[in-house]
Amino acid sequence: MQTHIPDGEGMYRIVIVGGGAGGLELATLLGDTLGKRKQAHITLIDKNLTHIWKPMLHEIASGSLDYTMHEVDYLAQAHGHHFRYRIGAMSSIDRKQKLVFVDAHTDEEGQTVTRQRSFAYDTLVVAIGSRTHDFGIPGVAEYAIQLDTAEQAQRFHRKLVNACIRAHAQDEPLQSGQLQVAIIGAGATGVELSAELHKSIRTLVDYGLERIDADRDVRLNLIEAAPRILSALPERIAGEAMRILQRLKVEVHTNARVSAVLPDGVQLASGEFIPAELVVWAAGIRSFVCLQHMDGLEINDINQLVVKPSLQTTLDEHVFAFGDCAAAAWLGKPAGTLVPPRAQAAHQQALHLARQIRNQIEGKPLEDFHYQDFGSLVSLGENRAVGGLMGNLAKGTMFVEGYLARFMYNMLYKKHQLGLHGFWKVALDTVDGMIRRSTTPRIKLH
Repeated sequence: MQTHIPDGEGMYRIVIVGGGAGGLELATLLGDTLGKRKQAHITLIDKNLTHIWKPMLHEIASGSLDYTMHEVDYLAQAHGHHFRYRIGAMSSIDRKQKLVFVDAHTDEEGQTVTRQRSFAYDTLVVAIGSRTHDFGIPGVAEYAIQLDTAEQAQRFHRKLVNACIRAHAQDEPLQSGQLQVAIIGAGATGVELSAELHKSIRTLVDYGLERIDADRDVRLNLIEAAPRILSALPERIAGEAMRILQRLKVEVHTNARVSAVLPDGVQLASGEFIPAELVVWAAGIRSFVCLQHMDGLEINDINQLVVKPSLQTTLDEHVFAFGDCAAAAWLGKPAGTLVPPRAQAAHQQALHLARQIRNQIEGKPLEDFHYQDFGSLVSLGENRAVGGLMGNLAKGTMFVEGYLARFMYNMLYKKHQLGLHGFWKVALDTVDGMIRRSTTPRIKLH
């Protein structure tokens, strides 16, 4: 049985689907303006109860970050910023009736928490992000862990800790592939995870697993189908990242196409077999299947909603999309160039949409979104990062590395936090985090 939720009747209704970096920032911005002034009723829909900044997932997976210190509770955020949060996953929309349909939500024991529901909107914003694409390769779903959610990152970390404890406790010698990790996909996530694992595994071993020799027993394999790692970034950044990975003794396999993931490792199309106890799939992106049920809205071949420069969908001016799930033109670039799937893009689009939705309510014309590329930074473990700064920060591209690059990488997250919480809360949380790091284990063990 489906229930219709009459939230915000009598007010202008804005529904945002997806509480990722962009969606949650947009809900907060609109809540602090339109919601606070009772000019609109804002609803955020997400299937999770909490938000984690997605670029942090590799740190959660390695155990170098205590995710509980960085979770944002949607209900609490909504209460403090004048919007409403409703749990569930969008299944489809009805553009004629202006309704968003949300699946029933069940808990881990299979009990129903909420029934199927529908929410009315005057403006709908879709910001459901993306997930990795397995390209139909056999064994990925069964034997590899994808890093799309905090739950998946936590699952990998538990398996990593258990693998190390098992290897330390067993009487027999290590088996083939034991304590070996294969990371498929050498984009930012795969490269960053490789570097984090080098440090976190050695820290874990130092906590008393003395029967393991990390240099001898642990092998990290980074597998990439393209000719080089970080293929979407400038070659100089990729080259410096490669040199750091080599110093960390990460075995990098380029021009290596995966044909299957097996229970005990990865089979390459070349015939080579890479044994591995743990496999992470971090290759390729696509949007979500539910975008195929968007009542006829235009989608592209990787299942993104196609949008105009205003970020309105091409066939409905009342439906916007942004972030990874949207195919938005990068204005000022050659035709066909899209805004890249980066956290900085979602942040800029959230700021843009907060202004444009106010214009739409007031009947004013909407402006086009112009993406500014401020460069790319890749974290390579504690106090290591490489990248290039662009836009207003440098004339052309300025290469940065080491402590400066790591500092600027950390500032990207602080910028996201400022958008959600404001200066004073972020300042106090930063001081609290510095104190906690001095009194807690450097690697999360559970």
